[in-house]
Amino acid sequence: MPEPPFPFRQFIVKVHGRCNLACTYCYLYEGPDHTWRTRPAAASAEVLDRTATRIAEHARAHGLSALSLVLHGGEPLLAGAAALGAFADLVRERVPAGCTVRATVQTNATLLTEDRLATLARHDVSVGISLDGGTPAGNARRVDHAGRPSWPAAARGARLTAERFPDSYAGVLTVVDPEQDPVETYDSLLALGSPALDLLLPHGNWSNPPPHWDPTGTVYGQWLCDVFDRWWEAGRRATRVRLFEECIALLAGLPAATESLGLAPFDAVVVETDGSIEQADSLKSAYEGAAATGLDVFRHTFDEALGHPGVIARQTAVKALSGQCGVCPLLTVCGGGQYAHRYRADSGFENPSVYCADLQRFIRHVAARIAGQAAAAAPAPGERSTP
Repeated sequence: MPEPPFPFRQFIVKVHGRCNLACTYCYLYEGPDHTWRTRPAAASAEVLDRTATRIAEHARAHGLSALSLVLHGGEPLLAGAAALGAFADLVRERVPAGCTVRATVQTNATLLTEDRLATLARHDVSVGISLDGGTPAGNARRVDHAGRPSWPAAARGARLTAERFPDSYAGVLTVVDPEQDPVETYDSLLALGSPALDLLLPHGNWSNPPPHWDPTGTVYGQWLCDVFDRWWEAGRRATRVRLFEECIALLAGLPAATESLGLAPFDAVVVETDGSIEQADSLKSAYEGAAATGLDVFRHTFDEALGHPGVIARQTAVKALSGQCGVCPLLTVCGGGQYAHRYRADSGFENPSVYCADLQRFIRHVAARIAGQAAAAAPAPGERSTP
C-alpha cells in the first residue's frame, strides 16, 4: 500500500456559515467549538474564487480523475441556489480536463422549492438531505430559531425532490437516535423516496459521551442491528444504506471508503467561510479549535494541509490507533471507528472509539447474517450444486 500523504478527494466548502434552524443537539453550534461566531456568515466571492483555484491546483498536482465537491453550511441554500450552481461551474471550469467534479449540496430541505431544485439540476448539483427520520415526532428537535417545528417544510422539500427531481436526489443523512424505534425510523425514511441512506452515530467521545450511552451496553449497536435486519430481510433492496453496504464489503475483504469504518486513508478537507482550511467538522465535537490547521486558501495550498500533524495522523491508519485497536480481530472492518469519537481529554485521540462495543456488536451481527445466508445457500452433503 502506498505511503501517505494521500491527496484530498473530497472538498467540503462552507458557502454559508449560519443555519435557519436551531436543532437542540447540533454539535456545530451547541458544542464546545465556537469559532463559527467569529467568521463571516457567508463565503465571499473572493473566498470562493480562490477556493476553486486551489481545488484545481490540487487536482492537477495529483492527477485526480474525479473529486467530490460538497456545498455545506450551516444551511448552504441561504447563499442562494444560483450562487451554489455558479460555484460548482467555476470549479469544473478550472479543474484539468478529464477530472469529473461530483457536486452535492447538503441541506435541511426546508428551503427547497421547485425553482431552486431546477436551478441546482441545471448546474448538475445533486441534493443530500439531513433529517432525523420521516415523521414529525422523529424531527421534534429540529426547530427554527423561534422554536417552531421544521418538519412541514422539510417533508415538503424532500417529497418535492423525490417526485420532481429524482435524478438530483443524492439521499438522506440521518443521525441515529436510540429513543426512536429503529424499524419505524427506517420505514419512515423509505416513504420519502430516498435512493440512499447514511446512518451516522451522534458525535460524542470519552470525555463527552453521546446521549443515552452506557459504557456497559450497546444501545446504538443494537439499533443498527435492528435496521440491518429489516433491510437485509426485505427481499429486495428498497434503498442503499451506505453503512451496511460498506460493512459487508469490508467483511468480504473489499475496499470501502467511509469515515465510520475501515482503514481507508482520510481524504476530506474543509474550507470555512473566511477561507480557513480545516479538518473535518466532526472534530469540533471534541474541543475548541480541534479542526483548525492555521492555513487558508489565500496563503496556502491544499498540499500544505496534507502536511498538518492532524491530517498525517488520520492518514497513517493503523499507526494512529490505540494498542487495543491494533490487536483487535475486527480492525480491518472497524478501523477504530470515527476519529472524533476516540477523543479523551487526558489522552487525545489514541483510544478506541467511544462506540467500540456498539461497533463490535453491529459488525459481528452483520458477519453472522452473511454467514447464515451462505450456509443456507450451500448444497447439502452429497448434493451436487447446479452448474
